[in-house]
Amino acid sequence: MIIAIDARWIFPEISGIGAYTRELIRALARVDRENEYLLLFADDALRDAAMRRAEAGDRFRPLRFPHGVFAARSQIALPRLLARHGVEVYHAPNYMIPYLAFPRRRRGRTACVVTIHDVIPMLFPEHAPRARKARLYPLYRRLMLETGARADAIITVSERSRADVIRALRIPESSASKVVKVFNGVSETFRPPPGRGGGAAAFGPGRPARLLYVGRADPYKNLTGLLRAVARARGLCPFPLELRIVGPRDPRYPEAPRLAAELGLEAIARWTGFLDDGRLLAEYQRADLLMQPSKYEGFGLPVVEAMACGVPVICGNAGSLPEIAGGAAVLVDPDDVEGIAAAIGRVLGDPALAADLAARGMRRAALFTWERAAAETLEVYRGAAS
Repeated sequence: MIIAIDARWIFPEISGIGAYTRELIRALARVDRENEYLLLFADDALRDAAMRRAEAGDRFRPLRFPHGVFAARSQIALPRLLARHGVEVYHAPNYMIPYLAFPRRRRGRTACVVTIHDVIPMLFPEHAPRARKARLYPLYRRLMLETGARADAIITVSERSRADVIRALRIPESSASKVVKVFNGVSETFRPPPGRGGGAAAFGPGRPARLLYVGRADPYKNLTGLLRAVARARGLCPFPLELRIVGPRDPRYPEAPRLAAELGLEAIARWTGFLDDGRLLAEYQRADLLMQPSKYEGFGLPVVEAMACGVPVICGNAGSLPEIAGGAAVLVDPDDVEGIAAAIGRVLGDPALAADLAARGMRRAALFTWERAAAETLEVYRGAAS
């Protein structure tokens, strides 16, 4: 087969979707010895970096396509490119597809596979009210419904997300089998530091316990709830706390920095800004506890990245997080500030519990490999093309 993967979702500051695209290409290069791939890039520097990371052979050919994912010109030019190169399967790592290439009521010359990681704006419009998807919600909703109707196969990243995709995109029961769950992987670069098997290191008056949050500031991520819980936990713990927030401050959502100031947390709650892979790994390896009190996640990649690094995890009991954590994390009600604070004190105050969570987490994270994800994705390609 000739398979095209739309790698334009790999941006300079790697997001979850960019990481998914990059790691999937790298893993496919390892597990697929049969098919040929066209990788579509709009940026030469990003293309070169992705190809170096993928270590792919001649069957993986980068192709410059100088139009943005959302550009009108892309909708016109991309179907022509797919036809010109005889592409049999096109894979969009996110919801945007070249609609003219995929008729609504009949099979096109190219099979369409799309990954839809979640449908949060369709289920919970208030969860990210200032995101572009929310501001342009009628257009976004229309595009999502068209994608659901035109795709030959839809990959999603958890059973919870699969059920929500089927419901939100109005996939009829007769077509529900085209929505396939393929768990994300965790890169092998995420591992405990040398000499640490997992669990909290020693901390006390001279070294604060390090809490880590990785992610955006959208309301469904519950960063304000986390800040309130940390403020409460300071009164419960006989040792100092520090909260590292990996990600930039988002001007659309100034509530979290403002709340940190109101709660007197400015000295201990620190935003790192965007971090590259090496610095992100260092944050995980220095952390004593990962906090992910989200109200919904389609997958929750920081949970398994932290587990792979031997870091105990506290996460929300909503969305896919219980499914992904698999009994290897402390689950909390995202709306229960007192409960989150108590969980922080319980894990950090009990070295045996922290070590047990770390050990269970490392075993759980080992199940999420990109090679497995690539092999299952390859089966989706074969099914869509048949």
